[in-house]
Amino acid sequence: MGAQWKQAGRVANATKRGALIGKLVKEILVAAKLGDPHPENNPRLWAAVEAARKQSVPRDTIERAIKKGAGLTDEKVNYELVTYEGFAPSKVPVIVECLTDNRNRTAPEIRYLFKDGQFGGPGSVSFMFDRWGIVEANHADKSQDIEAAAIEAGAQEVQPLTGEDVPDGHIGARFLCLPVDLDAVAKFLAAAKWSVTTSEISYLAKNYVELPEPQRKEVADFLTALDEHDDVHRVYAALK
Repeated sequence: MGAQWKQAGRVANATKRGALIGKLVKEILVAAKLGDPHPENNPRLWAAVEAARKQSVPRDTIERAIKKGAGLTDEKVNYELVTYEGFAPSKVPVIVECLTDNRNRTAPEIRYLFKDGQFGGPGSVSFMFDRWGIVEANHADKSQDIEAAAIEAGAQEVQPLTGEDVPDGHIGARFLCLPVDLDAVAKFLAAAKWSVTTSEISYLAKNYVELPEPQRKEVADFLTALDEHDDVHRVYAALK
């Protein structure tokens, strides 16, 4: 029984890794389709490629995804961004962004995942969030003034970043800007020798729900189930 359990664990981990790589490749495809196929000229693509490299996605897989997304192969990229809204358990507002090639397949599957919460229509919770362009980056010079960098880049706000997202000896920051300014802010920071790790338009909750541990775990399990769906690209929740 123990050996079977271990084998099942290896299969589960391999399946999860395959799903993760699939999502990373999908982001590269879309980023290449929407912008310049050269990462150095496309901050979103650059961030997507860096994320894939951190997960040891093979170089040829990355290059093939860029070419496919840029229309340089005979294969077509038919993914579209579809957004769903609703509530997790304990009435926590949730927005789910999906990249799908078949919304008629995706919609009922996402609706089913909301069985423990409440599936809502367009606009049911989006008014509880603000739409921001977000650039996360780090710099090898720890003496960098992140507030000055934000002003020069054209960002509206800046927050310090710490932890595993920031390499040792570097300074990290999250820059918030208007969605229309995202590309310009990311390119300015890259030119100023900031290493951009995230460049995306995101939802940030206006107010966050604080829950005791049992309810928090229930919501976390709900959000994890959403995030593990193959078509789900981003999950935003107003959970503190």
